[in-house]
Amino acid sequence: MAASAATLWAVNGTVSKVILASGVSSLRLSQVRTTGALVGLVLILLVTAPSRLRVRARELPFLALFGIAGLAFVQWLYFLAIHRMAIGIALLIQYLAPLFIALWARFGLHQHVRRRIWAALACALGGLALIVDVRHGGTVSTTGIVFALAAGLTYALYILLAEHALGERDAVSLLAWGFGFGALFYAVIAPWWSFPGHLVGVDHSLLGHLSHRHLPVWALMAWMIVLGTIIPFFLLVSALRHLPATRVAIIAMLEPVVATAVAWAWLGESLGAAQLAGAAVVLVAIGLAQTAR
Repeated sequence: MAASAATLWAVNGTVSKVILASGVSSLRLSQVRTTGALVGLVLILLVTAPSRLRVRARELPFLALFGIAGLAFVQWLYFLAIHRMAIGIALLIQYLAPLFIALWARFGLHQHVRRRIWAALACALGGLALIVDVRHGGTVSTTGIVFALAAGLTYALYILLAEHALGERDAVSLLAWGFGFGALFYAVIAPWWSFPGHLVGVDHSLLGHLSHRHLPVWALMAWMIVLGTIIPFFLLVSALRHLPATRVAIIAMLEPVVATAVAWAWLGESLGAAQLAGAAVVLVAIGLAQTAR
């Protein structure tokens, strides 16, 4: 489930890049993604099990923290980072999240973390460095590094909060409430009445090798909401019922590997020898994590 979530997110990266090329801002795209996921999850629960939407008053502060700090902030901080520095370096810094989780497990919760997990983290980070080619990543911004580190911390917080919450709440209702608070957060900082609705109905080129094909922006947004948000978030949170947070976070590092391959096949972005080597190293890291019984 965790690997499937990472794969769907990887494909969604290219889909989102096509949408952003149409003129929709990153903030508005995050708002559409969060609010669309909220609507979809609530509809699913209303049809299948409306009672699971019930919430106790004492749960609300935790759900607000999960939705805003764990779901909304991680997207916003990442976009702030890539506005100031190369996407590759920002991505590498954000994927320090598994290391933050392992450090919390070891020193915050005083749990035993096997040596193989530390080796897996080292391999994964080294592989990601090769994939994003840090040496040629562009000028490094101090402010951008701060935002990227904050994005990594909020990503780690999201996984840890989700793991904790699954003791009392199912994955779908947890995400519904989380996206609900995230959507409320975005509605406050970017009111819907100023949304550029004229861009949604425009037919836009799929770019790259599919540049001769066009789809309306709303169709791409629908893909992003269903296959790029609802299903992968559900899969990742559900995976936490079967695997600890540290291992799930390492498996999620499959995302940049698959994203690189998708960008090559769809957008024609080249794959160098170093990137191929990095992808192999990340896969080795995932294997190490999986065998750390």
